[in-house]
Amino acid sequence: MSTPTPGTQEWLNLVVEDIIDPARRIIDPHHHLWRRAGRRYLVENLWADTDSGHNIVKTVFIECHTEYRNDGPGHLKCLGETEFAVGQAAQSAAGGSGKPSVAAIVAHADLTRGKEVVEVLQAHQELGKGLFRGIRQVGACDAHPEALMIPGPASEGLLLREDFRAGMKILGDMGLSYDTWHYHHQNRDFVELAGAVPNTQMILDHLGTPLGVGRFAGKREEIFEQWKKDIKEIAACDNVVAKLGGLAMPDNGFGWHTRERPPSSDEFVEAQRRYYLHAIECFGPDRCMFESNFPVDRASLSYPVLYNGFKKIVADFSEDEKDAMFYGNAARIYGI
Repeated sequence: MSTPTPGTQEWLNLVVEDIIDPARRIIDPHHHLWRRAGRRYLVENLWADTDSGHNIVKTVFIECHTEYRNDGPGHLKCLGETEFAVGQAAQSAAGGSGKPSVAAIVAHADLTRGKEVVEVLQAHQELGKGLFRGIRQVGACDAHPEALMIPGPASEGLLLREDFRAGMKILGDMGLSYDTWHYHHQNRDFVELAGAVPNTQMILDHLGTPLGVGRFAGKREEIFEQWKKDIKEIAACDNVVAKLGGLAMPDNGFGWHTRERPPSSDEFVEAQRRYYLHAIECFGPDRCMFESNFPVDRASLSYPVLYNGFKKIVADFSEDEKDAMFYGNAARIYGI
């Protein structure tokens, strides 16, 4: 019998666990949906993951550069993604009891576009059917993108640009949030950004993405020590909250996507617990929320195993703290 291909459902099914704390209500504040050749992940695919035992009641769609318009002004092409996400949200709302609904949308806009930024944000609001909450303009940029499976598309120094910060201020003025995805070596830039625009609510995605491949392979401990210092400084910015997750991407360097079997929740916890607990210590349970980052992290482990791991990491926290990190903070930050 041949070994299942990593990332496939057959491969993920090699590790099956009893669900821990199955009644706990959960908002998954970070997932993507797309219709790409060979990589379809729509509401029905999301449900196949969320229906695997954990009590996922609502979710948040995060931009992933999908379904952009093919024509019209360049700065408005991103509106196609919001139109797509609204359609997926409507389908999820009609799913019936037990099916989580897409309850908020984080879209894309180029925040460096000056006066055009307001036009794009207002258009997102009009098209969003009450679901539009904010923007993610990816800041991830590395000098050697060829070493990464998912290289960030940003230009170097984006987070430090004055025109970008002007757009960030507009977000805050309009009561909208900013999600960031950047790499660990850009955390210092993000500290400066958060301090420069203190009235804009910011969400640190994927714990600042400590890389572990390419030029960063074999440097996990060195990177971890600097990462701890950076996370502490980011947490000192009152306008930032943290998403706990996104560390099972191949570029994090744990290598699970190449194994014959995916990791168990115990293996996941053993490898990554320290990142989660440090972030919670710095931000506090009232400024943290667990995220799946599916289907990206699906390349490494299954949805039920991932959330079992999350629950094991915070098993000793109070009931109120757990509810905040799994549900309440996401509900507050995204207005759900």
